[in-house]
Amino acid sequence: MPRSTALQWLSLVGIIWLQSVNGTNSNFPAYSSQLKQLLSLSQLQLNNLALASDVGKLFGWLAGIAAIYLPLWLVLLIGSTLGFIGYGLQYLFLTHYITFLSYWHIFFLTVLAGNGICWINTVCYVVAINNFPYHRQAAVGLTTSYLGLSAVIYTAAVGAFSSKPSQRAEEYMLFNSIFPLVVSVIAAPFVRHIDTGKPKKVEHGFFVVLMITIATGIYAVTSSLGPISRKSSPWFKVVGLGGCLTALLIIPMAEFMVGILEEKCHINRERRVCDLTTDADEVDDHQDVENRIKDQDNDIVEGKQEICAMEDIGVKLMLKRLNFWLYFFTYISGATLGLVYLNNLGQIAESRGYARTSSLVSLASAFVFFGRLLPSILDYAYSSRSKCMVPGPATIAVAMLPMATAFFLLVINGSNLSLHICTAIIGYSTGAITAISVTTTTELFGPNNFGVNHNVVVANIPLGSFLFGGLAALLYRTQGHEHGRCLGLQCYSMTFLIWGSLCSLGVVLALVLHFRTRKFYLQRL
Repeated sequence: MPRSTALQWLSLVGIIWLQSVNGTNSNFPAYSSQLKQLLSLSQLQLNNLALASDVGKLFGWLAGIAAIYLPLWLVLLIGSTLGFIGYGLQYLFLTHYITFLSYWHIFFLTVLAGNGICWINTVCYVVAINNFPYHRQAAVGLTTSYLGLSAVIYTAAVGAFSSKPSQRAEEYMLFNSIFPLVVSVIAAPFVRHIDTGKPKKVEHGFFVVLMITIATGIYAVTSSLGPISRKSSPWFKVVGLGGCLTALLIIPMAEFMVGILEEKCHINRERRVCDLTTDADEVDDHQDVENRIKDQDNDIVEGKQEICAMEDIGVKLMLKRLNFWLYFFTYISGATLGLVYLNNLGQIAESRGYARTSSLVSLASAFVFFGRLLPSILDYAYSSRSKCMVPGPATIAVAMLPMATAFFLLVINGSNLSLHICTAIIGYSTGAITAISVTTTTELFGPNNFGVNHNVVVANIPLGSFLFGGLAALLYRTQGHEHGRCLGLQCYSMTFLIWGSLCSLGVVLALVLHFRTRKFYLQRL
């Protein structure tokens, strides 16, 4: 069993590595301007390519069905192969190895690659929940937070390996196709259910993972800041991030060594030698066994009580609830709006004359990472309690307030410092809302139909990308001058006003949802 515990932690490290390279759509702003020039695209066409990756999420349910009937390693390889094909063919087209691709071919390939992300995510969720059933919220939260680091990792790799700045779009496509496939092959043997027997104390292991994760995020933020990013070598960031990800192996290695020592020294606490014990010792041993059984039962009860819900309903009944529509439009005015901003970050930076788009994208990615990590820290802090402590709708409202402020600040201040600060705020809020929504969906509509229910909620992402991104592209075109390009503070001023107003409306909707559900949360306190 000690060795199975080491495999349990090794599976967690594997899915963290998978998540860290699975956010291939998050680095799109870093090369979108160059892609626009290479393919002679309009701003609306470029926005549709950003939308295409989100459209792939509409078919994410296929991965859920496959995970039921197929081995997880096969589901993982299917997802990475979809990304390999989607981005790989685009790379061959950009490097002129093939010439028959049209704009709609590229759109379809981007949809295919976006769907591949869903397959890898599904495997990561299933492994985290199965292998850490009594700490699933902390496991899922920690691992998915690394998805926010993907853009940092890819921009660092491109910066280190790039020979010419004019070829960065091709190199992003190349790395997008190769990295997930390579990591999937490495992690495939470990993405499976690990039976460790009875529930074990894993708080210390999660604490170490949390500390390494926080250190990784701090390093990602500091190395992405303008002065440090300009002065440091690109390899500095690559080596540092690689070291942080490798450091996670400390936990399974420590568990493995402890297991070997226990076997060799015969100090396994689960087995008692009773041949030479007295009657009193037998009584003590019997009491110890009873206490362990009680502790195990308490762990199981706590694990079952971790998820509390107002009601447990299916998707048909959920769609008839006013709470769902309040929640749906809150999400589309918060997390989805933040994703639209990040997808358009390349054009926003270009309109303001800021050339270091990769650095800006890395900064946004790092703060998305911290935003996603926040709910995990809260879950870890309250892991010993069986009641829901923090109301999800109220927390979402608090996370959306800074985002609305940032949109309005972008209207009145055109400095690069303001752009960096607002991008960091929007990235952080987007990551926090995305992570909080996972538990909020469960709290509002129950755990039994979570997979289908939450997929319906996040279906607003492609819808919001189409509406908000399309509106931004149309407004950008009206301000454009030479070759459809727009330079100046006025390019996105109206867009930011609209987005800020929508985000403020989302805050109001979240508060309405909170007051409608406050009795439920008060009962759990």
